[in-house]
Formats: sequence, structure tokens, C-alpha cells
Amino acid sequence: MAEGYSRPMSLDLFRTKPVEDILEQGGDEEGPGSGESGGGHLKKRLGALDLVGFGIGIVIGAGIFTLTGVQAKEHAGPGIVLSFAFAGLASFLAALCYAELASSVPTAGSAYTYAYATMGEIFAWIVGWDLVLEFSLGAASVARAWSGYLANLFHLPSSLFAEDGSTVNIGAIALVVVLGAVAYTGIKQSARLATGLVIVKVAICVFIIAVGVFYIKRSNLTPFIPPSKPAKGDTGASQTLVEAVLGVSPAVYGIGGILTAMAVVFFSFTGFEAVANMSEETRKPQRNLPLGLLGTLGISLLLYVGVSFVLTGMVNYKDIDDNAAIASAFKSVGAGWASYFVDVAAVCGLTTVVLVDLVAMGRIGYAMTRDGLLPGASSAIHPRFGTPYKITVVVTVLVALLAGFVPLADLANLVSIGTLFAFVLVSLAVPILRHTRPDVKRAFTVPLSPVVPVLSALACLYLMANLTLETWLRFVIWLALGMVIYFAYGRRQARLAAGLGARRHGDIDLREGSSAPTRGA
Repeated sequence: MAEGYSRPMSLDLFRTKPVEDILEQGGDEEGPGSGESGGGHLKKRLGALDLVGFGIGIVIGAGIFTLTGVQAKEHAGPGIVLSFAFAGLASFLAALCYAELASSVPTAGSAYTYAYATMGEIFAWIVGWDLVLEFSLGAASVARAWSGYLANLFHLPSSLFAEDGSTVNIGAIALVVVLGAVAYTGIKQSARLATGLVIVKVAICVFIIAVGVFYIKRSNLTPFIPPSKPAKGDTGASQTLVEAVLGVSPAVYGIGGILTAMAVVFFSFTGFEAVANMSEETRKPQRNLPLGLLGTLGISLLLYVGVSFVLTGMVNYKDIDDNAAIASAFKSVGAGWASYFVDVAAVCGLTTVVLVDLVAMGRIGYAMTRDGLLPGASSAIHPRFGTPYKITVVVTVLVALLAGFVPLADLANLVSIGTLFAFVLVSLAVPILRHTRPDVKRAFTVPLSPVVPVLSALACLYLMANLTLETWLRFVIWLALGMVIYFAYGRRQARLAAGLGARRHGDIDLREGSSAPTRGA
């Protein structure tokens, strides 16, 4: 940089990471990348089936047996089937955007990396910080739920597996530590465990659908969309952003109830983006990543729709048990023996959710430390296992502490808003990268772009607007904390701060002594 010239902070905030640098780190279709951190590189060991195993492992949890019943009873009736279908469509739009970016820029970090390449460092940090929140809280809260299911299945003492926060949740801590050890020892080992458990829970879901269909009564499905009724609205911070800003009165049942349920069950599909975090460890990522992402959503949608249809057909939606919908439905028709399989599927389902959360969070942390936004010593790769072992240990300890000591029910919506915000930026990144870098090889492209990415972003913004003011406030506080860390450490320590390929979003190259426009601008 010329002597006496001081680069404005605003340019630092929007410096982007060149796609060439990202691709060099990630490697080609078969070979590993440079790593660029001095700590080794991730090895390419995953195929399409491994990715689908990871994807279904995190998407299909216990919610398929609990959330379905609650939303059918309280908001949608048998129309819950449409709620899942619409939510699946919205997720599919976001998945298309992830598929294009993952096949174009196959490297660890997913949404964080895409934002770094298109919108600038400040947005990359925000997304990365959001993903840390999403996967850490997600893993911890699911670990606590797993502990409760295990206690119920084997009649274990509630004092060690309690969810009320009165004691240390030993079961949740044990699960996180064991799965953290699996994540430490290799991505292939994690994939094998995830795939094995996924086969069990998918088989049980198919079994439930196949058995339950014989107990369906047409009268339970009529009317398919119950007449709309006004609902009591919340006040203060408990009301949604839509209610507070537009003064919209909530409703149950009818089309309004279906849309309300859709906003809730949408989060049953989130987690598929974890597949994109395995990009750098995927063989032939241009082909396998789209297959993994879209295959995950397709199978998950079929299972959700099938289970919700069978549930509301077996028992009238007004009589659904909020706490154990599927198990109670089978008991009501004289097939209580099937409830055992529900508990087994729930334990398997929650196990894979925690495992994939830990693996994904390790890859996000690896990408951020490799770029210098977090302390770089944690980006080291294990010489034998080929995993980011230091960051994996840090992640495991953090999640174990949260799972063991902190009741996380009140923070669950933070996971939702962080995920949706990342989806919005990923959706917008597709047309931005097409405009700034039309020369980048795209093995998969989003059809009807920019229409589909814009629709995806709007759908996610709508769902964000249906979250409570309290959730928004906590989200803003979390972002503010992240900004403090970024300006205190990340902005100055980032590799791009040294002029290593930095470009300002727009077209000005910020590398030392250069003012050449970016390619494709």
C-alpha cells in the first residue's frame, strides 16, 4: 500500500475473499486443498450417500413425533399436511441456492464462506457468528431432549436426566462427549455412525406410516381445513413482529392456521445446510453436494407429510395428545406396542442431530480460524484423523457445558432466527456471485434466477417476522456481542487485513499497490 495512504474502515468491512483463494483452500474434485493455515488440510472422504446420511440425520429428529401433533391440534388440523408441504417448498428454494453455491465454492464454512466471497467480511462474520449460535444451542438443547427420551425408554433416574435445570444433566453431557470423540476421530467415522442411525429411524418412520395407514378413518380427515377461529393474541415482547408492527390478529385453523403452523414446522427442515459445511471433505463436490442437499430435503419431506397424514387420520385432531402424539394415537387404536418404536426412533434421531451439529460447528470454526477471524491456533488439522481436532475439542466442551447446566427452552427460537438470517444472505449471494463472477464454474444452477433466490429470501423474511419481539431482542444482543469481538479482534487479525487477495465488494482490488477491477465486474 502506498506510503501515507490510510484505507477507510468502511472498505475493510466489505473486503471480499477471492473465489480463487477459496477454491485453492478447498482443493479440486478429488484432491485436498492447501489448508493455507499451516495446520494441514481436510481430506476428501465423503460421497453423496454420506451427505444424505448427515442431512437426514440432522433434519429428522424427535420433532416428527411431537411437533406434528402440537401444530395439528392447535393451529392446522389435518391441514398440517399442507403446512409441511408449504414449509418444504420454502426450504427447497433455500436448498437450491445452497446447492449452486456449494457446487461453485466447495469449501468448509458454507454460508459464512459464501457471504465472504460475495458481500464482504462484515457479513461473513455476522453469518459465522449466527451459525455458531445455531449449531451450539441446537446441539445442547437436543442433547437435553435426548437425555429425557433415554430416561423414559430405560426408566433411568430423573435426577441425572432432568430437563428442569435443578441438577446437572449427566445424560446430555455424556452424549456430547461421546459424539465429540467420534467427530474428533474422523469424518468417515462420523458418517458411518450417522448413516447407521439414520437407517434405523427412517425404517421406523416408514414402519409407522405403513402400519398407521390401516387405522386411518375418513371422518378424522373431514374437514381437511377446519373453519378459521380467532385466537387470543400475545402482548408485549411475547407477540410476533407481524402482530406488533401491522396489528394483525392471530387465528387458528383455516388458511391462517395453516400458515401459522407452516412458520413453526419450517424449522423441522432446517439443518440441511450442515451438508454444505462438509463441502471441503466431499469427493466430486460439484455433483455430490447438490445430490446430498436436495436428496435430504426430498426424503425428509416425504416422511414429514406421511407421518402427519397418518397421525391426523388415526385420531381426530382435537383429541391429539400434545406430549406423545404418535404413541398415543397408536394406543387409541389398540396398537400401543408401536409406541416403543417411537421412543427408539426418537433416541436415534436426536443422536444424529447432535453428532451432525458438532461436526458442522467444527467446520465453521475451522473456516473462521483459517481466515483469521478467530484465533488461528485452533485451525490445526490432526495428522492421522484429518479433522480440525482443536476446534472440535473446543466445540465439544462448550456444548457439553451448555447441555449439562443450562435449560435452553427459552433460547430455542434464537436458533430459528439465526438460521433464517443465514438463509436470507445465502439466497441473495446467488445473484450477486453470478453478477460479479460469471466466469466461475457452476455444475448446478438455480433455475429462474434471480426469481427463485428472491422468493427464497422473501419467504425467510416472512418467517422471521413471525418470531416474537423477545427473540428479535435476544438476536440483536447476540449480534452486538459479535460485533464487539469482531472489531476488537477479527477485523485486525483477518488474513485479508494483510492484503492477501482482499477485494472490496463492488470492484476495487485492495491488495497492496493495486487498484485493478475484479474479474467479471
